[in-house]
Amino acid sequence: MSHVTFASIENAIKTVDNLDDDGLEQLSEKYALAQPTLLGYVMSAPEEYENEDLEGLLVYYYCLISECYELQGLKLNTITEDDIDAFEEPYFEMLDSYFENDDEEVLETFCDQPELAQFMAMEISTEDEDGTALNDETATQLFIVILAMITLMNRAIIAA
Repeated sequence: MSHVTFASIENAIKTVDNLDDDGLEQLSEKYALAQPTLLGYVMSAPEEYENEDLEGLLVYYYCLISECYELQGLKLNTITEDDIDAFEEPYFEMLDSYFENDDEEVLETFCDQPELAQFMAMEISTEDEDGTALNDETATQLFIVILAMITLMNRAIIAA
């Protein structure tokens, strides 16, 4: 299986963080059209968690992670509702195991994108350059949703 590297993550950050509003809108539209079902699944989280703070964060990380896969040269099949349905029960079982044992290897093995999982763990646990940090609830919710997205995208990689 192909993995996204830290180099691709760093390049995606440079790309996304240097876009103006129009560029960010074009990028988000590009990735929304590429994976509409996945985006709908991800963007259902703010309502499900009753946490509107997630909305902007999810759009940002959706674009960033999508850009990581593209920069890594990984092509994806379109993710469907069936893919999501088949994924959810094992995912939530894995999360239960993770939260019970605090074993990051369980996460990395399940999503099979260790560098992306490590990146997201660092993102939610460190302060931004301006000193702001996510509250624990938002950080946990963001991590759960983005890790699900990474796992679904990883499973959709088209074998070269």
